[in-house]
Formats: sequence, C-alpha cells, structure tokens
Amino acid sequence: MSRLVDRMGRTGFAAATSAVWALPLAAWAGSADLSPIDKTAYPWIALAIGVVMLAAWIVLLTRLRNIDVTPRQRRFDLGQMSGSEKRWTLATFAFATGLVAWLNAAATVDSRSLIGGVTNGNPGTLLLALALAGFLIGVVIGVAVSWRKASAAYEERRARASLSI
Repeated sequence: MSRLVDRMGRTGFAAATSAVWALPLAAWAGSADLSPIDKTAYPWIALAIGVVMLAAWIVLLTRLRNIDVTPRQRRFDLGQMSGSEKRWTLATFAFATGLVAWLNAAATVDSRSLIGGVTNGNPGTLLLALALAGFLIGVVIGVAVSWRKASAAYEERRARASLSI
C-alpha cells in the first residue's frame, strides 16, 4: 500500500481505491432497477457489500496520513494543483459523470417507445431524442475540452516546478 500511495500520491490513491465501494453501489443501483422486472437480482446484497466496502475504504483513507510520500509533482495531488487545474479537473469529472449517467440510462431504459415515437414523427418524442443526443454531444465535447485544459494547466505547473528547482 505504501508503494502505491507513493506512486500515485494520497489524492490519486484515494480516487483509484474509491472503485472498491463505487462498483458494488453501482451494481446495487442497476439491480434495484431490474429487480422488480425479472425477480432475479438481489439489490440488498449489492447494497450491503457496497456499504461494508465504503466503511473499509474510509478506514483505509484514515491511514493515508501516516504514510510517507516522496515530494514530487503528481497529476492529481490537490495540495499541488493550481486553482485553474482544480477547476478544469472538476469540470472533467462533472462532464464524465454526465456521460456515465447518459450511458447508464441508455443501457437500462427500454428505448422502444422513443424509437417508435421518432419513426412515427411524434414532435414531442423527436424533441426528446434531439435533447438526449444534444446532451450526449455536449458532455463528450465537455470531457474533451476540459481534459485538454486540465492537462495544459498540469503541464504549466510542471514547467513552473522544474524552473524553480
């Protein structure tokens, strides 16, 4: 664990290990959607696993403060990030969350009525389909632009750090 924290930094390690609890809770959300339909999913099991893993992750995070980290530039170290880098990284995560939400909805919602309404020329359904497509295009562009800006801010921080050494 110490080597991983030293390699990724405390913030990077916390973000990477958050999958320990986020994935079971995502499974719970998906199984809660499907359980009333097919009666095969057991959402409470996934929820219990997710909550236990969340508690374990919080305990893991409380131990991070005691691990020594060699001082160097790291991409996702909040203490080192400039204000611009923090804002663009937050924007990237916000747009990426929107993209994941759109993909989750596309995977779990029955789109036959939407497709049928569009083929029949229903203006309300067509407007909804255009809004969904616009949202998808917007979040993909948002991820690309904000990631590029966050990367530029990181490179600027690295350049400033190498000049000061």
